[in-house]
Amino acid sequence: MKWAEISIQTTHEAAETVANIFHELGSSGVVIEDPELVNSYLTSGVWDYSDIEQESNTEVVTVKAYLPVDDQLDEKLRNFEEEFQQISSRGMDKGIGDMQCREVQEEDWASSWKEFFHPIKVGQYIVIKPSWEEYKAASDDLVIELDPGMAFGTGTHQTTAMCCRALEEVVKPGCLVFDVGTGSGILSIAAAKLGAASVQAVDLDSVAVRVAAENVAINQVEHVVKVAQGDLLTGVTGKADIVIANIIADVVIKLIADIPARLKENGIFIASGIISERLSDVAAVMLEHNLLVDKVIEEGGWVAVIARKGGC
Repeated sequence: MKWAEISIQTTHEAAETVANIFHELGSSGVVIEDPELVNSYLTSGVWDYSDIEQESNTEVVTVKAYLPVDDQLDEKLRNFEEEFQQISSRGMDKGIGDMQCREVQEEDWASSWKEFFHPIKVGQYIVIKPSWEEYKAASDDLVIELDPGMAFGTGTHQTTAMCCRALEEVVKPGCLVFDVGTGSGILSIAAAKLGAASVQAVDLDSVAVRVAAENVAINQVEHVVKVAQGDLLTGVTGKADIVIANIIADVVIKLIADIPARLKENGIFIASGIISERLSDVAAVMLEHNLLVDKVIEEGGWVAVIARKGGC
């Protein structure tokens, strides 16, 4: 099958929004090439070996998406350009917007990203290990085997790593967790390995649902994690001790109004995928809905918010 690889140069603050536009157009695979993030891993010592050179220009982020080459492609590209031009109206710098498009075969892109994905410890205990790599675990490591395939979420991005650390703080044995926009399923698996009794993972994307279910099985937590297709909280039932959503600020804001009714008393909402400039927007809406901010974690221009359901 032939695919169109669409590549566009943007900024750090607009990268997730651009990725979301691609997702809404039906792209099952989106890659964010962030030179700042790659440099941070090259200098962190967490990779045993890499022949990747450090980038000198870290301001330009490249977002790549893959769409099938069919009779709908031209219309999707026109829609993308219209949505991209409107990013500035949301108060964000959309960057230079240099866009390239080329045809690729499925086998070329389905695995090419693997050279950038190596075992990494993202929290005090949680280690993300690609399913095709070897790793010698320490006695207290919680190792998550992961093959994200075409779904979002390798655990190496700051937003996912911060969510893993937040889960390490708040998950208690026997708790119930909702994972909204689960992607590769990494946060659901983390919650299960940290002791959650039940995790309901939902994603709108059917490919993400399939990949998440596969990763849940690989990690042998299918007795804890149930994966379903759904739009935000429409795919879950009951009330949770913890709701986690690693999406983007606009979607988090849309989600917040429904959170209190789906949390138990003193339940916790973890929101991530938020650029630091949008923190005040998210915090204000949380306050409107009686969600009290306990903690804000910030890394590389991104934030994760840990909020608690307040009393009436």
